[in-house]
Amino acid sequence: MGNRSKDWLSQAVRDLEQAQASRSEGRHEWACFAAHQSAEKAVKALHLSHGQEAWGHVVAALLRELPIQPRPDLIEKAKVLDNFYIPTRYPNGHPEGPPFQHYGPIQSEEALRYAGEILEFIRFQMAGQEHD
Repeated sequence: MGNRSKDWLSQAVRDLEQAQASRSEGRHEWACFAAHQSAEKAVKALHLSHGQEAWGHVVAALLRELPIQPRPDLIEKAKVLDNFYIPTRYPNGHPEGPPFQHYGPIQSEEALRYAGEILEFIRFQMAGQEHD
C-alpha cells in the first residue's frame, strides 16, 4: 500500500468545504464538527507523509506528536477544535438541549478559522517535503 497522505489532505480540504457549507446553512454544530474533522485529517496526512501512523481524534495531541514542532498557538487552536468532536453530535453531550442549541455563528466562525490555519500549516509542510 502506497503513501495515502495526499488522499487524507484532499479529504481534509473537502471537510473544510463542508464546514463552510454547513455554516452557510445555519447548521453550526455540523460546521464545528466538520472543521474538527478537517484539522484531524490534515494532521494525519502530515504524519503519513513522514511515514508515521497516527491514531486518535485529539488534534492537539496529533500536532504535538509530529516530528516538526508547530507553533504553540496552533496547538491552542486545536484544543478549541477538540471540544467540537463529541458534543456537536450527541444530545447527551451537554447538560440539556440538543447540540444545535449550543452552537452558533461565533463558534462556527472560530472553528473554520482555526481549522483553516491548521490546514494551511499542513499544506506548507507537505509542499516543503516535495522539494526535499
